[in-house]
Amino acid sequence: MPDNFQIGTDGTVITPPRKRRGVVRWLQSTSNRSFGVYPILVVLVDYLVNCVLRGGDFAFIPWALPLLPWGYLQYRLSGQYRTAHGGGGPGIDVPPDRVVDTGIYAYTRNPMYLGHLIFMVGLAITFWSLFAVALLVFHIFWFHRRVRDDEERLKSRLGPPYIDYLTRVKRWIPGVL
Repeated sequence: MPDNFQIGTDGTVITPPRKRRGVVRWLQSTSNRSFGVYPILVVLVDYLVNCVLRGGDFAFIPWALPLLPWGYLQYRLSGQYRTAHGGGGPGIDVPPDRVVDTGIYAYTRNPMYLGHLIFMVGLAITFWSLFAVALLVFHIFWFHRRVRDDEERLKSRLGPPYIDYLTRVKRWIPGVL
């Protein structure tokens, strides 16, 4: 019998719950979709639409390329910073144990989500892509809803220090939103 099985008190074999595996589990990660799947889809869709169907050229705007590493690095580095200073995991599935209001978190409450959006703006401009614009618009609303849900959970988890943080630091863009 494999090591991951156990025998119950009544003599029945107990199997552990199945873990999500493979591609489905990988795709459930927002960061895998944003930084892995979406760029590939944007290039494929735009190539098919612009070059194959319309017989035109593939658009590429090189001056927008810096937005891609900026967005990814902002996501990655602010996640590492939050984990190091607030505990928990890099995503909200394992929330922080304390308020992080230093570093980039002193200027925006959601630098990781903002990193996703900056990256998507970079995709839209770099490939002059309506498909990427549609992804961006969808995710602006999706991340905003997700942030509001996260804030409610964190209010109850972290209490008054987090509520004070909400009043001091803007949700998205420093000094604006």
